[in-house]
Amino acid sequence: MGNIFVVMNPILNGVMKAAGMSSQLVEIEPGTTMHFYVPTKSIHPNNKLPNKSSKPAVVFVHGFVANGIINWLFQVLSLRASCLDFDVYVPDLLFFGDSITTRPERSTSFQAECLAKGMMKLGVEKFSLVGLSYGGMVGFKLAQLYPHMVESMVMSSTVIEMTESISNASLKNIGFTNWPDFLLPKTISGVMFSNRKEKVELLEALVVSDKDATITPSNYSQCFELMLQKDALFRTDASEGYNPSTK
Repeated sequence: MGNIFVVMNPILNGVMKAAGMSSQLVEIEPGTTMHFYVPTKSIHPNNKLPNKSSKPAVVFVHGFVANGIINWLFQVLSLRASCLDFDVYVPDLLFFGDSITTRPERSTSFQAECLAKGMMKLGVEKFSLVGLSYGGMVGFKLAQLYPHMVESMVMSSTVIEMTESISNASLKNIGFTNWPDFLLPKTISGVMFSNRKEKVELLEALVVSDKDATITPSNYSQCFELMLQKDALFRTDASEGYNPSTK
């Protein structure tokens, strides 16, 4: 998101600092940097090496409309204030917030790869994932590519993979012909969206042909799906076959 949240950033940083979390930029590779909110206690004094923690880690992955902390602010604050003892991490996916890359890749695979590498650089090798919409698809891909890192998942308003058939059915449900028109409208409010060109490319790379889909529900043994019965975007009939196992 763009200009209004530039104004909000100092306020959000203050709120997160009070909640025991700090802003952290992690270089994934030269030209690729991801922004995270991380537990302040996890940051080494020299800001180079992570402090190891014995607490279970939870990673909140945002949807397409907002960056990480805008999307998950209230959930993060609630979890931090509860008696549940978790280390909470909130990344910004590439081209959201302060996360950026000079590489041309725009797929969910690349987003997942960068997120996994970022978590490893933060010293976290196992975690639970909470994903919404686009973030859920990135989360499913991360679990496919790095199954040893993902202990469990909670996914909401999403599908395992955006195939052409699911995309066409979902767009028909909401009365649009393509995802950029729905998620990145060309109106005066368009000034809200930073990195618009790159985000259009993310949406174009999101849809895969049915025959090229690589993720199946059997990939996941501990995934909890939260899907509204009357979800206008991903209705159950539009995402047929989306029935991950639950435990």
